[in-house]
Amino acid sequence: MSFEHVSVMLMPTVDMLNVREGGVYVDGTLGGGGHSAEILRRLNGTGHLYGIDRDNDALAAATQRLGGAGNFTAIKGNFHDVKELLAERGVTSIDGMMVDLGVSSYQLDTAERGFSYHADAPLDMRMDQDQTLTAREIVNQWSKEDITRILRDYAEEKWAARIADIILEHRAKAPLETTADLVACVDAAIPKKIRMQDSGHSARRTFQALRIAVNDELDPLRQAIEDMADLLNPGGRLAIITFHSLEDRIAKQTLRKLANPCTCPPKIPVCICGKKPTVKLVGNGIKPDKDEVERNPRARSAMLRGCEKL
Repeated sequence: MSFEHVSVMLMPTVDMLNVREGGVYVDGTLGGGGHSAEILRRLNGTGHLYGIDRDNDALAAATQRLGGAGNFTAIKGNFHDVKELLAERGVTSIDGMMVDLGVSSYQLDTAERGFSYHADAPLDMRMDQDQTLTAREIVNQWSKEDITRILRDYAEEKWAARIADIILEHRAKAPLETTADLVACVDAAIPKKIRMQDSGHSARRTFQALRIAVNDELDPLRQAIEDMADLLNPGGRLAIITFHSLEDRIAKQTLRKLANPCTCPPKIPVCICGKKPTVKLVGNGIKPDKDEVERNPRARSAMLRGCEKL
């Protein structure tokens, strides 16, 4: 299937970057290239845009779409490593960067990638098809304690221990091979009465947790945000789109710490810790408007946060 993805909060995000002709910008989650195309349009043939993604399909689609622009470079990698990826290309500072932390529509809608609980497919969930760890390995080889931990910590799943128990019971008889096997385990673990009261599919939290674990999405995020902000030139901006409470909490707390790093007791009249802010917050906590949510229901949980380098 062709790589199709509707860019979430396209104009608000690129507006937040305040793109200036001649500047150097980074799209840390290139995807289908929607945000990048708008950044390139505003660069108007000047400056340079680096697009980073770990998904081979996304890189191929974006390169086909944007490769004709002489000021665009696609990079295979993870935005968590942005400093190293840019340094390899001689770039040590930038004028703006954005990241969209959601799963692309293409990844969700391509059944064989294993991200969706709506289709029966191999348990994969890798954003980087070249890595070895898959969701299948986690559910079939990890301990009950580790499975419980990721369900609890990465999805706030109340039934984490029970789901882990059922997964271990299932794999004792036969390995879990498909997304349908995993959904069946969740259904067996959570009483039908509780499942009926759920506002969404009861397996969505389990799938979220496994996806985060497979792709190591949360643990490096705080440091990655600090690194992205550190790369910015004065006046440069960082824009972050989040989709669930865990990653949004990390983004919000990290940006606030950069904007107000003082560790002095609140009642001390003069700062003595010497820690100075490196950024100011901009447009912190912007949600998609009603029209966008109607056009693209997957945008409903999105949140846009940003900062500007002082």
